[in-house]
Amino acid sequence: MLKKYRVTVNGQSYDVAVEELGGAASPAPVAAPAAAPLAAPSAPAPMAAPAAPTASGGGVAGSVKAPMPGTVLAVKVSPGQAVKRGEVLLILEAMKMENEITSPADGTVSQVRVQAGTTVNTGDAMVDIA
Repeated sequence: MLKKYRVTVNGQSYDVAVEELGGAASPAPVAAPAAAPLAAPSAPAPMAAPAAPTASGGGVAGSVKAPMPGTVLAVKVSPGQAVKRGEVLLILEAMKMENEITSPADGTVSQVRVQAGTTVNTGDAMVDIA
């Protein structure tokens, strides 16, 4: 659902649209000048620091996909390595923030599809876990 707000920053009014996502409440401003600082809407929802994608199948082994576009800074696992749920697989830089991408389930890394420096888009498979 898209909610619209009017935000005033330094005496200048801006119309913004915020998309409400299922259980996570992280707002996504749609329209605002690039140079103007953003003000929080009346219902603030801070950005989550580490982003953890879900594997296909809801918590079972599969492909770990990029939750957002960005650049892979470091790969922390290699094929054949056993991983536990929540273990850091790689570091993804997005919007000048370093995000830890973690394993959604226990398993063994069957394939690493990216390397440091790789640019990914939302939904790109990065690591396969069996």
